[in-house]
Amino acid sequence: MPETARHKLLDPKTLNKLSRLELKARSIVEGFISGLHRSPYHGFSVEFAEHREYVAGDDLRYIDWKVFGRSDRFYIKQYEEETNYRCHLLLDTSESMAYGPGGVSKFEYGSMVAAALAYLISKQQDAVGLALFRENLVKQVPPGSSHQHLLQILHELEHAKPDGKTKLGAVLHEVAEKITRKGIVVVLTDAFDDIENVLDGLQHLRHRRHEVVLFHLLDHDELTFPFRDMTRFEGLEALPELLASPQSLKKAYLEALQDFQAKLRKGCRDYNVDYRLLDTSEPLDVALTTYLTARSAVRARSGTVRG
Repeated sequence: MPETARHKLLDPKTLNKLSRLELKARSIVEGFISGLHRSPYHGFSVEFAEHREYVAGDDLRYIDWKVFGRSDRFYIKQYEEETNYRCHLLLDTSESMAYGPGGVSKFEYGSMVAAALAYLISKQQDAVGLALFRENLVKQVPPGSSHQHLLQILHELEHAKPDGKTKLGAVLHEVAEKITRKGIVVVLTDAFDDIENVLDGLQHLRHRRHEVVLFHLLDHDELTFPFRDMTRFEGLEALPELLASPQSLKKAYLEALQDFQAKLRKGCRDYNVDYRLLDTSEPLDVALTTYLTARSAVRARSGTVRG
């Protein structure tokens, strides 16, 4: 598929016009896979659940020479008990996630990312679960790997609506206590909560030996603050409206946002959590690439897929 056609297919606005989330998820994954030969992460994609990269000391008898022929890199075949793992997708459904003046809200973007990840993981016959949250967990689908299970996850995503306040830190603590078997936890949120509470919750998940990926979802307007004329800013999550000149706010706003992101990134780095900023104007294969990058980084550190 030509590069321009593939990126048009993966454009959030284009995908959001499709009627069903299952169709959106399949389009994202298939569009992403079609471009893998141009990706530096080829080898950690559709084969990452069946192989791991060779590390010194591995038994040479288990090198997959067919994969070597395609990728010019050494990979070790893995047995079933090594490859199966559980992924828990956590999606923020608070009111602030409804923001999206460009046509695709943070919630819609996050739902498409979650659907694509669920589709990809199920395709590899690994278990994936879903949790929707605000101030607490509002809906849970336990991990499973059947096609019917995937349809249940997509159904819950398709019918969820953003509303209410968020307490991300408290939710992360709740999830850490509920998940008894270690796996990977993917959090999709705009992270509008006290930074210390968020980091404490992430640390709790890591203490429970889960791998954690934090997708920080922000609208392009939130990242750039492009407003010029006198603007009425609508408060979300019970915050009041504010009529103000954007030029008087822009410098302070961007400094505050950058400070928040810097603290969040540093905290994630300190706790060995993979932080990824997602601009909702970007093509959706960015989310898959960053997810697989996080997986490959863990593999590089440990030499195996942990599940």
